[in-house]
Amino acid sequence: MNLAEIVFIAAGLAADSFAVSVSSGAIIDKMRFHHAMRIALFFSFFQALMPLVGWSIGSIANDSFRALDHWIAFVLLCLIGGKMIYESRILKEGENTANPLKLYILVSLSIATSIDALVVGFTFSFLDIAIVEPILIIGCVTFLFSLAGAHIGASLGHIFEEKVELAGGLVLITIGCKILLEHTLLA
Repeated sequence: MNLAEIVFIAAGLAADSFAVSVSSGAIIDKMRFHHAMRIALFFSFFQALMPLVGWSIGSIANDSFRALDHWIAFVLLCLIGGKMIYESRILKEGENTANPLKLYILVSLSIATSIDALVVGFTFSFLDIAIVEPILIIGCVTFLFSLAGAHIGASLGHIFEEKVELAGGLVLITIGCKILLEHTLLA
């Protein structure tokens, strides 16, 4: 997997964090830079941590699944992408009632938006990808997306939220298809 693919995966994963950051920015009264930094730091930390956890788990089970690794990667990325597309299409009622700067809410949002990254880390282990570079890229991309999202949310509200999640899902499905095609055509 090359650098461009890792950046695309990072952008796809960061779409959830961006969408939630936009919502958070819209909710917070008198958004300040330190509010956006807090959101971005939490989201990027968990988004970088989860692939490491998934990769660690997958590395332990790697030999058992070697013959199916490309199918597992394809299915997992398509499921994650499909979930993101579905979530971009459903109405999200009652999300604006909690203060996203409270620690327990921020940690909950950070974990919820990074579950997909756990699965991607699991997939990386099957593809024999060294994990350090991807987690740094995923963390940095998520930080930038989240910081921008909080500021955009404060300015523009929910205009872009669903479109970003939809695009992120499509990117992950496309990468899943590419992995499957590469492994089946080269085998």
